[in-house]
Amino acid sequence: MRQLKLIWDFRGPNALQTAKHHEIHLKEYIAIENLDITITGITELTEMHAIAFLVVNESDMKPVRDALKPHRGQVYLSES
Repeated sequence: MRQLKLIWDFRGPNALQTAKHHEIHLKEYIAIENLDITITGITELTEMHAIAFLVVNESDMKPVRDALKPHRGQVYLSES
């Protein structure tokens, strides 16, 4: 099954801290909605650009996307 990485971009001098905070809210949403989502994270792309993300099965993507309104998405390729 194909998985999608839903991404929220944060820019500016506080981008990393904002991304970390946003990930907390993503995890809260997952718990409240009792979703089977186990992959979330943050990545600092530059000092002025960080992302928060979660990975969802493609078949479950639409309701999560509509509720959380990510900035963008891409096919998730496992790092393993």
